[in-house]
Amino acid sequence: MTIPGAAQHGFDLHTHSVHSDGTTRPEEIAAAAAAAGLAGFALTDHDTVDGWDEARAAAAQHGIGFLPGIEITTKHAGRSRHLLGYGLDPAAGELLAALAQVRRHRLDRAREMVRRVSADYAITWDAVVGAEDARTVGRPHIADALVLAGYFPDRSTAFEQVLHPASPYYIGTYAIDTTEAIRLVRAAGGAAVLAHPAAFRQRAATAPHELAELAAAGLWGVELAHPENRADWMPPIEAAAARHGLVGTGASDYHGAGKPNRLGERSTDPGVVERLRGIVTTPR
Repeated sequence: MTIPGAAQHGFDLHTHSVHSDGTTRPEEIAAAAAAAGLAGFALTDHDTVDGWDEARAAAAQHGIGFLPGIEITTKHAGRSRHLLGYGLDPAAGELLAALAQVRRHRLDRAREMVRRVSADYAITWDAVVGAEDARTVGRPHIADALVLAGYFPDRSTAFEQVLHPASPYYIGTYAIDTTEAIRLVRAAGGAAVLAHPAAFRQRAATAPHELAELAAAGLWGVELAHPENRADWMPPIEAAAARHGLVGTGASDYHGAGKPNRLGERSTDPGVVERLRGIVTTPR
């Protein structure tokens, strides 16, 4: 795993495009990854795999590697936990139906949040959805509409002032149980990695006993290197990951202009990526 400024030759295993809540197309991510000196990247849009074909073709065009991925909205012990799935076949088993249900709930939730927000801010559903082809609509899209309307300078400020969980506009997210999501990923031939286990936006870091439970359920790895992981929360997580044989990965969680995270500012060693490729079954 790398530190900022040392991403060359690694893989960025956590990126988002316009198919969920990023602001760039998969082909643009591929071009930027090549320009940054990355060996490759994974596209991990929220609850959708729509960008895989474009990302794979663009990666080949730029001479870098591509690993198909997804970020699934899950909950464990009542708390939000995001799960990254790599190399899976989304049509295998029950995963496709589960993801469709998540997206339906996300859409209903977003519509109701827009209705609430629009009572005080002049935004519309059409402004939130925009011209892009995102399958997963959520708070980032509402934030972008608020920014476009001139209410806030950026997504982060809109989240802090209007879209945070304690806001009267906020509605909770439907999510799959994390252990069930791990089962679905494995049944689809993929490998499951817990995303940003110590992100500063979380109320608390993932506890060691939680990692033990997820490892027992088949979790393969943990995103130990992530720009939003709090350094003071990491030692127990790193120790638990080592104790339970979980592989550490690194990634930027790139969203284009939607987040300050820079593509490749954290990355995963190609040797780890080869280990990952060796246990998944989807063409890659």
